[in-house]
Amino acid sequence: MNPKLWVLAVLLSLASCQSQAPVQVQTSPPSTPMAEEHRLSLKPASFDELPGWQTDQWAQALPTLLKSCDRILYLPPDTAIGSNGTAGTARDWLGPCGAARKIQAGDNLTAKRFFEEWFSPWLATDNNKPDGVFTGYYEPEVAGSKRRHDRFTIPLYGKPTDLITVDLARLRPDMAKQLGNEILAGRVAQGRLEPYANRLEIENNGLGDKAQVLFWLDDPVSAHILHIQGSGRVRLEDGSQIRVAVAATNGHRFIGLGRILADHGKVEAGATMPQIREWLKAHPAEAKGLMGENPRYVFYRPIEGDGPIGSQGVPLTPERSLAVDTRYVPLGVPLWLDTVSGTGTALRRLVVAQDTGTAIKGPVRGDYFWGSGEPAFQEAGRMKSTGRFWLLLPRDRSPKIAVIP
Repeated sequence: MNPKLWVLAVLLSLASCQSQAPVQVQTSPPSTPMAEEHRLSLKPASFDELPGWQTDQWAQALPTLLKSCDRILYLPPDTAIGSNGTAGTARDWLGPCGAARKIQAGDNLTAKRFFEEWFSPWLATDNNKPDGVFTGYYEPEVAGSKRRHDRFTIPLYGKPTDLITVDLARLRPDMAKQLGNEILAGRVAQGRLEPYANRLEIENNGLGDKAQVLFWLDDPVSAHILHIQGSGRVRLEDGSQIRVAVAATNGHRFIGLGRILADHGKVEAGATMPQIREWLKAHPAEAKGLMGENPRYVFYRPIEGDGPIGSQGVPLTPERSLAVDTRYVPLGVPLWLDTVSGTGTALRRLVVAQDTGTAIKGPVRGDYFWGSGEPAFQEAGRMKSTGRFWLLLPRDRSPKIAVIP
């Protein structure tokens, strides 16, 4: 059984056995090998050590930071920012966020002085290794209809009524840290928790009256890529667009299309997303079965206003928002990124940690948000680069921790 569903089954069984004799439960299946342990260490640095620091457009990052400030300052003042209080408390952000609001739009030099006066840079390392992997993502645009007809036959489902979810971060923080802080999902059958239907089962059998079809899409490959990216836009027949965000998943693990196709000898290992999409569209008879080997399925909800919305609950900014692993990097923290695009162009700029992702695991790991549409798809789909980042933490944060064990 999937280890995450195994843990969820244990939690449900414990809830149903409160009146019985106590039982001892292992926190992971005996047959599951322990993953390599990651360890974040922060090393103090100076702004002069940040590659490219003197050439950024610092003012462009301020609106992105202010969106995160609004979320942080909404929290009670003593709330820790980060799992270990890495970025202090919400109170420690009053000064930096207040100063940021006073800077006029486009005032580049004042923005530069602001970051240098209010923050200290810390190099992020994983077991003292500073290099990590950086990929890209984007907001897809897919053609859709509010009714099924002609070529519009691929359902985009809302959250099913029989889907059970458990937020381990609230219920069992120790398990959440071990398993990656994910939301677990399943369904109850005859009083027992069972895995939810996988992708192929949903695509072959549908969900009946358990889930509403929000829209009907016209292309299974585009629909699958939407599931990979998370949020997106549905472009309706009248030309209007509606944003959709992730409401839940079926709880199964994610398997990337590149890995699936490479394992079957359809593309070379390391193929880019544009190459993968091209192969799938050119081989529709094989595509469905191969895409079905990724068992994870995503359910959606419509949203209004700016977007897409990241995990921090704020709209993402193209080329200024980064998805991170929140076990190590707190949401809302500005970062100095030093990596390259898929074409080898240097990416040295201020970004803000505002999102997470299923495949974003580890202290030095990031997913760079490129924006919306086909140009962003091309950039995101080619990017898999080595790089580093520095956390910019409030100078007067508390507790004053430089190394996180």
